Amino acid sequence: MFGKNTGRMEIDFKFSSEEKRLLLRIARESVEAAVSGRRFTISVPESKRLRQKAGAFVTLHSRGDLRGCIGLIEGRLPLYETVAEMAEKSAIADPRFNRVTPDEIQDIDIEISVLSPLKKVGAPEDVAVGTHGVLIEMGFARGLLLPQVATENGWNREEFLRYVCLKAGLGQEDYKDPRAIMYVFTAEVFSEEGLRERSEREIAEGT
Repeated sequence: MFGKNTGRMEIDFKFSSEEKRLLLRIARESVEAAVSGRRFTISVPESKRLRQKAGAFVTLHSRGDLRGCIGLIEGRLPLYETVAEMAEKSAIADPRFNRVTPDEIQDIDIEISVLSPLKKVGAPEDVAVGTHGVLIEMGFARGLLLPQVATENGWNREEFLRYVCLKAGLGQEDYKDPRAIMYVFTAEVFSEEGLRERSEREIAEGT
């Protein structure tokens, strides 16, 4: 699930550790409520950064395996609301997976990607692997992959673009088609596991 916003709205990515933890807590509480059938309500955070309108994806992993990923690239809601909504949908509405069950919650690791607005590019060479996520559209088909997907899989630019095309239901080489429209974006990515490892490292180093 994603829309797009090609405006030049700037996103403030300078999230503090506390703001990241709050977004991750909102995501987890939203997932827990969704899988147990409870209604989830959120208090408006004090942080302006969390109230800015921004797109975001919420990715769920279970013991290292993808368990759900849904996002909204258009900044039409405050970020904290986007995270709550996408977390719920990742848990119970990703068509690739069965719904997350209450028994699985303890094994779920949550990752949030806060997205910049889309920027249209004219050639594959404009895609910086490891920095850019990509959205490709052709006709009614469109597919998107987050920037970390290329890094995690060790893909080069061509491989990344081929997989975006496959995600869109297109042929692997359709990114070269003059009718294909390509957008790039960046993302601020953080996860429960990542913050936990950082905290443990800081404790070990005495910082």
